[in-house]
Amino acid sequence: MGISIGLVGLGAFGRCFADLFKAHPLVDRIALCDRELERMEVYAQKDSWRDKFNRRDMYASLDEICKSDLDALVVITQHWLHAPQCVQAMESGKHVYSAVPLITVPDADEIIEWCDRLVSTVKRTGRHYMFGETTYYRPCAMFCRRKAAEGAFGDFVYAEGEYFHDVDSGCSLREVMKYRLASKAGREYMKVAARYRRKRIKGGPMHYPTHSTSGPVCVMNAHAVKVTAYGYRNRNHDPFFEKDAFSNEVALFKMSNGATVRIAECREVAGAIADAETFRIIGTAGGYAENRWMQNFRTAPGTAKTLQITKLTDEQMRSPLPPEVARAFKSMCQPNANPDDDFVPTGHGGSHPYLVHEFVDAIAHDRVPAINVWEAARYMAMGAMAHKSALRDGETLKVPDWGNAPGSRPSRPGVRKSGKR
Repeated sequence: MGISIGLVGLGAFGRCFADLFKAHPLVDRIALCDRELERMEVYAQKDSWRDKFNRRDMYASLDEICKSDLDALVVITQHWLHAPQCVQAMESGKHVYSAVPLITVPDADEIIEWCDRLVSTVKRTGRHYMFGETTYYRPCAMFCRRKAAEGAFGDFVYAEGEYFHDVDSGCSLREVMKYRLASKAGREYMKVAARYRRKRIKGGPMHYPTHSTSGPVCVMNAHAVKVTAYGYRNRNHDPFFEKDAFSNEVALFKMSNGATVRIAECREVAGAIADAETFRIIGTAGGYAENRWMQNFRTAPGTAKTLQITKLTDEQMRSPLPPEVARAFKSMCQPNANPDDDFVPTGHGGSHPYLVHEFVDAIAHDRVPAINVWEAARYMAMGAMAHKSALRDGETLKVPDWGNAPGSRPSRPGVRKSGKR
């Protein structure tokens, strides 16, 4: 038996997911919600949507759709709205998928508080929460999790994660922000942002850290314990960075498994070290970097062999989708493809179809999603505490942790129970 699902937010990013959610075989009914009514009308006119969508399922506000009998909501709205909207959805009885980040506001303490509130809301309501972090389903992350499960890394030693997105890159952050602020929600946020300015609270790129923190955390199954971070302040009076204390931030973390992790979040850089959005992980017996698997086969002291390096393609690293899901996605999203061709995943390294499938399948089978609220809080808390450290010129700070999802493997070597600072 399938589920009913509502899509909240049909802006540029929400539209990337709409057809995928509609096409999933376990979705029987789909609803839409957006304050810009013309965005919903586009789908109401689509012949390919008529089997699962009815105009009665068009909602102009989150309050309205929360009163519906839908099983779950997919929240892909402005990033400063994600956490409060997800809390509201779960309190109304809905399971929820949240686009990243969990929330972005200038106040790091407020981000930590929202992590705590989301975890407590999931526990109290019994609703499932999934975080739509794209890096989790990039081919390299899927491959490295399989290798970690095999024990092929040995003991984890060091990892790096980074997101180099220059303000004037091909995907211009200036244009993205201009688009966001032009919406109704964006215009409302200008009043919210003014409150932070009056308090002289400034954020930074570490408040949106999940593309870089998620890779090392999800592969090593470890959480951050301590952080020391530094920031680079914009020096040419660029108005884009007026609201930020730093345009670039770099942090060093001590992890619960004893490994060290370096995370870089940069918005004012010419180029990247390798890929602009990637991670590297090194263990005592195996390592991954830039589509290369490196292994010395060490099992005990003195047993290491000559390092073997295997170059990998995305197709070799990517895990397969269930055949019936891949067929449904291909029929909806690639209708002109050759019938004999395989479905080609797209969106942030091919992650979008996997995110959709994981959420729908988890809700349909009443299980905790892979990127659950405990995992999401770990990604976000690393960035928030790194920013606090950078504001204090590298002071070493503890990173809160909320534990593990029920039934999951413990984060090594143990987890602090409280998320309080």
